[in-house]
Amino acid sequence: MDALDRVVKPKTKRAKRFLEKREPKLKENTKIAMLIKGGNANSTVTEVLKDIYAVKKPFAVLYKKKNITRPFEDQTSLEFFSKKSDCSLFLFGSHNKKRPNNLVIGRMFDYHVLDMIELGVENFTSLKEIKNSKCPEGTKPMLIFAGDMFDVNEEYRRLKSLLIDFFRGPTVPSIRLAGLEHVLHFTAADGKIYMRSYKVLLKKSGCKIPRVELEDIGPSLDLVMRRTHLASDDLYKLSLKQPKALKPKKKKNISHDALGTTYGRIHMQKQDLGKLQTRKMKGLKKRPAEKLAEDGVVSPKKSKSA
Repeated sequence: MDALDRVVKPKTKRAKRFLEKREPKLKENTKIAMLIKGGNANSTVTEVLKDIYAVKKPFAVLYKKKNITRPFEDQTSLEFFSKKSDCSLFLFGSHNKKRPNNLVIGRMFDYHVLDMIELGVENFTSLKEIKNSKCPEGTKPMLIFAGDMFDVNEEYRRLKSLLIDFFRGPTVPSIRLAGLEHVLHFTAADGKIYMRSYKVLLKKSGCKIPRVELEDIGPSLDLVMRRTHLASDDLYKLSLKQPKALKPKKKKNISHDALGTTYGRIHMQKQDLGKLQTRKMKGLKKRPAEKLAEDGVVSPKKSKSA
């Protein structure tokens, strides 16, 4: 039987639309995260998954049933759920005596695990414990990373990239000031990662620029890094590859700086400033004596006096 004959074609319009959504696109869909509870998850891990789901909504899927799996030993179940729910990010929670309050955060590439980092929860403050008003669902957060480890250590650098992928939300064409109301702050210090969530309050300051205050809204997590499963450099580079249609066309003699300012270089022929046309004014006209001096002819008056 030929391979083309084995391809199942959609029989309904709904199935056709479903397959078209999963087809490769020039601009990717917003990445969706699946939150999975392990077979031995305790109440702390369950609350962490619920709060992260509340922060990620509507770009998240929460599996409420327990799934007996170990991501670092067997990744087939994660890849199955990824293909089933069309999710490229995952957060797996479990708890045991050796690794209490355990979280595994990771991402997929072509429905296969690309990066995976294990984090232990040491301190946790839930959304319910903090009584302040929360941000609306679907608010795009501002991400702040503090600490030299995020730039020096390779594992922390990959974790930073993973957290940006996980929490950044949809790509938007423009931003309004009132929409910048949620901040996720990650600090790497003393071998730990501190995650804090704040709401931005814009208050009157007596001038056009408002006074900015941060109010803790939760959840708050103190994390410690445990095991890591990082993709090889070649596979990681392949996952970052962009189609040619999205790459900007190179223009000669045009460059951009880090802030996006455009600089252009202009090439001009060498100019003779002596032949430059200036405004004709009586005060700028040369006298006959000056013209003779330029030509190298000595005026008769000067020769008589000599």
